[in-house]
Amino acid sequence: MTAAEWNCQECGACCASFRVDFALEELETEGGRVPAGLAEPVNASLCRLRGTDHVPARCAALTGRVGERVACGIYEWRPSPCREFEAGSDACAQARRRHRLPA
Repeated sequence: MTAAEWNCQECGACCASFRVDFALEELETEGGRVPAGLAEPVNASLCRLRGTDHVPARCAALTGRVGERVACGIYEWRPSPCREFEAGSDACAQARRRHRLPA
């Protein structure tokens, strides 16, 4: 499969594979857009999306079943690590393998 063939709305493997840390300034309470209720503090300058530090990891904003049909409940307000994640990247392939999806 090529990156162009992957449909992130059918995958969601990245949202159920990696810890997502981001700057405190990205929270809505700090002038950003990420809903504060979906973040946990890590330290004075970092937050983490809820659920991404669990084992197995799964972002609290992810709905649906990985590999079938998924959606991000905060897609338009997601933090920078999510915005920067690229379909078809090595990290994408790694996440897909973790969920036994074709990489």
